[in-house]
Amino acid sequence: MKTPKRLQPLIDDGLIDEVISRLMSGKEADIFIVRCHDKIRCAKVYKDAAKRSFKKAAQYQEGRKVRSGRQARAMQKRSNYGRQQQEEIWQNAEVDALSRLADALVRVPETFGCVDGVLLMELITDEAGDVAPRLGDVTMSEEQAIEDHALMIHYIKLMLCEGIVHGDLSEFNVLVDAFGPVIIDLPQAVNAAANNNAQELFARDVNNMRRYYGEFAPALLQTQYAKEMWALFEEGNLTASSTLSGEFIDDSDNTDVDAVLEEIKSVMQEELERKERIREFAEEM
Repeated sequence: MKTPKRLQPLIDDGLIDEVISRLMSGKEADIFIVRCHDKIRCAKVYKDAAKRSFKKAAQYQEGRKVRSGRQARAMQKRSNYGRQQQEEIWQNAEVDALSRLADALVRVPETFGCVDGVLLMELITDEAGDVAPRLGDVTMSEEQAIEDHALMIHYIKLMLCEGIVHGDLSEFNVLVDAFGPVIIDLPQAVNAAANNNAQELFARDVNNMRRYYGEFAPALLQTQYAKEMWALFEEGNLTASSTLSGEFIDDSDNTDVDAVLEEIKSVMQEELERKERIREFAEEM
C-alpha cells in the first residue's frame, strides 16, 4: 500500500521496512500493520487533538505530571507550544503505562519505541497468525468466561497496585489470543491517586468486564470486585498477592437514596456509552 506521510520518516530511519496494510482507524489513532526486518508489528499513528474524538479528555489528563512551570503555563494558555506539550503527554502516557504494566506482569502489547507521534508495538495474533479478535467478537462457554474474567480481574488488580486505571476498558479494548485476554489502548490511563475521577473510571472499567463476561456466566453479575478492590486500595492494603472474593459489604446502615439514584444514572450512562462504542466500531468496519 502507499506509505502514509506520518510513517515515511520511520521508513527513512530504518525503523520500518514496509507498510503492509491499515488495520483500523479509531477515535484517537490509525493503526497499521508493518514489517520491521523479519518481524510483523503494528504502528499506532496518533491523531492530532483537533481530529481526535476522545470525549471528556480533560478528566483523564488531571493529575498527569508536567516537567516544568513553563509547560504548565503554555498548556493553560493553549499556545502552540502548550498544545504540542499536551499532545506529547497524551502519547507518552500510553508508552509509560504499557511499560510499567508489562513489568508488573499485566498482559499488554510489547512496545518498541514512540517516534514523532507513532508508537511501534507488538501485533497480537491468534493461533493462525491472523490479527487477534477483540473480546467483543468472541463467544465462550460459561467455564471459560469465569476463567477469563478471573484473569482480567487479576490484571486490573495489578494495574491498580501500580496506581494505574485504564479509564476506557471494555470489550473493545481487549484482544484475545491463545493465552487469553490482552489489554490495549491506554493513552487515557489515569493516575489512581491523583485524579479525582479515578474511582468512577475504575468502577466503570471493572463493571464493563463484569457485564460482558456475565453474558456467558450470569453468576458474575453479582460480584462486587470494583468496590472491594477500591476499598483495599484506599486503605493501602491492596497488593499483587491480595486474595479477592468479589464480595463487598457496605458498612453504612442507612440507605443513601441520592447515592442509589447516582448509581442508577451511572449504569444508564454506561449503557449509552456502550451503545455509542458499538456504533463507532461498526462505522470503523
